[in-house]
Amino acid sequence: MEFYKNLKSIYFYLCSILFIVLSNVVRDKNQTLYLILLSLGVVLFVLGFSKKMKK
Repeated sequence: MEFYKNLKSIYFYLCSILFIVLSNVVRDKNQTLYLILLSLGVVLFVLGFSKKMKK
């Protein structure tokens, strides 16, 4: 968990955007991968938001 504490919230937001964009690219080709990437994007966004609110 030490790795999580050292990361800044902006990295979570950037990775979230990356996963959401990738999910939209593969939306028509692979529905399962779309849902996985979209879920990861949302989870990373929530983690970044919660980390930002704790400061």
